[in-house]
Amino acid sequence: MKTKKKLALLPAALLLLALLLTACGNQTNFRVNAAVTLVEQEYSLAFRNDDPLRNYVVAAIETLNAEGRVEELSRKWLGRDAIEFGKDAEALSKLEEPEAHTLLVGVDINSFPMAYMQEGNYWGFDVELASVVCSRLGWTLKVLPIEKENVYIELYSGNIDVAWGGIALDQKEIDARKYTQYGPYIENDIVIISRDGSRISGSASLKRRNLAMPTTPEATAALETQPKLMEKLGQITRLPGGTTECFAALYAGECDAVLTDSTAMMYFNSH
Repeated sequence: MKTKKKLALLPAALLLLALLLTACGNQTNFRVNAAVTLVEQEYSLAFRNDDPLRNYVVAAIETLNAEGRVEELSRKWLGRDAIEFGKDAEALSKLEEPEAHTLLVGVDINSFPMAYMQEGNYWGFDVELASVVCSRLGWTLKVLPIEKENVYIELYSGNIDVAWGGIALDQKEIDARKYTQYGPYIENDIVIISRDGSRISGSASLKRRNLAMPTTPEATAALETQPKLMEKLGQITRLPGGTTECFAALYAGECDAVLTDSTAMMYFNSH
């Protein structure tokens, strides 16, 4: 098996073309399907234990969900109603008026389309929902990049108020009650996907197929959960541009399959 750590970056025009093709309704030609699930996980929010900020954030989310705003954002980013928050139209009215605050939100910027950076700005479903929550509460939003392995440290150092943005919490930390979880609110499996019609389905069909994947430690760890599959694959190309570059390579025929998140698959199948 030959492994290449880096491939020349696809031209910006090619990436734009790939994204435009999906946005223009050519979904029959450019839909993708999951061939193999490597890791099953879920996204949640995490707060410091006994932090009253949690009450306001959760109340705002559940009020917005009752009003249909969360579903609207889910359909915008994921193409369907995929989010599972509680609903309570009266949640905010049960609390005292919130004081002015800057909410420090920690996100994983490698979790497209939930949270990511583009041209120096933060984007994604979680980022936009956090912004709407802050608007409802009269707060200011400040987004900060974090590593999901450091959720506990970031919270209790005061660097962030909430871990929220493509964060799959550590089950051992949840069980130890190191912080307070809200969620999970969406499943996000790490999967290997291929273009619709490629006849790739299951690990056996990936033999000698070329795979593109992000350079993130999480992606590498996910692939390493299946060493036999790694032996079957052909060339593995690690692309520093992340999810969008991997999908552009797939659409351009530069690889046969991509290691990505199931939420990213939802995004590209609906745009």
